[in-house]
Amino acid sequence: MIYLDNAATTRPSDAAKAGVMKGLDVFGNPSSLHRCGVDAELLVSDARNAIAESLGCSPDEIFFTSGATESSNTAIFGAFKSQGKRKHRVVTTTVEHPATARPMDELERLGCEVVRISPDENGMISAEGIANAVNEDTFLVSAMLVNNETGAVLPVAKAFAAIHRRFPKVITHCDCVQGYMKLPVKVKTLGADLISLSAHKICGPKGIGALYIRKGLHLPALLLGGGQEKAMRSGTESVPLICGFGEAVKQLSADIPARLEKAKKLEALLLEKCAENGGISVNYQGAEKSPYVTSIAVEGLKSEVLLHYLEKRDIFVSSGSACSKGKKSGVLAEFKIPVRNMDSTLRISFSPETTEEDIIGLMEGIAAAQQELAHI
Repeated sequence: MIYLDNAATTRPSDAAKAGVMKGLDVFGNPSSLHRCGVDAELLVSDARNAIAESLGCSPDEIFFTSGATESSNTAIFGAFKSQGKRKHRVVTTTVEHPATARPMDELERLGCEVVRISPDENGMISAEGIANAVNEDTFLVSAMLVNNETGAVLPVAKAFAAIHRRFPKVITHCDCVQGYMKLPVKVKTLGADLISLSAHKICGPKGIGALYIRKGLHLPALLLGGGQEKAMRSGTESVPLICGFGEAVKQLSADIPARLEKAKKLEALLLEKCAENGGISVNYQGAEKSPYVTSIAVEGLKSEVLLHYLEKRDIFVSSGSACSKGKKSGVLAEFKIPVRNMDSTLRISFSPETTEEDIIGLMEGIAAAQQELAHI
């Protein structure tokens, strides 16, 4: 099997699976005061420490959630609840994941002014464009680090630094789902007050994520109940999933630079093979880009047809965000991708397991599809 849809989800690593099983064996409620509960709480703390260390922050600043969607919703609506009665302006971009974009739509419905920054004619979003949209009435700025459809890296660190210099009370949020454990991500250099993370994008289990909340920033809770996660996220913690998340982070933390170099070489091979083919165009090749995600268009072939053809050869890619479920991407249009490419796009995304043989196998599959399906 050739699996190149890692931006949608990754195969859980053996370390993550072992962590899940360990969390199942230590079955106590981490809020219980007896030994079974304490043992479970120790596992939760160990995972929290691993994630905090990877980000360069305090464990007290890491809060577990059900995933990045909940993390982003907690960040956005928490900022609104804490400041939205006094200020009414929010700044974001037009290329955000739905976990950010849909909450922004809701803030707009609730009366906020939502300013959405678009890429320029070259498909680039500037730090100045984001920062200059902030004014005295702004309470939140939310921008992703790596776009999940094109791999474009947004200049969030530069934008957030400029914003905090001029408006230190503005809350900044970053969706780091496609950047965490792939690019160097540290809270000090990123400069975000809030960071959304997901486990299943980094070879961990589904159903678990985390939200970094800068110490000193107080947000109202989204979920109310028993007061778990320091009352930020009530509900009994999922010890097995948290353990799996922690083990995935431990395994990947040590060699981020080496894996990034490997991903660059894999992307270079992919681009080389695309150029040799002649019937393939690369949708986005911006100067600031993650090599883990590449969007291409195969001339004359519909994405859905090509996906099913490749699947029969045991090759798995996607046409875009898994959340779009086959709908035409508005994000690609925002990145100024030509209309003719929209229905022919494939998203190729790597994991630590991806090999050069996978790239060659994919390109052979695409070439066979071009040969067989060209006249259909």
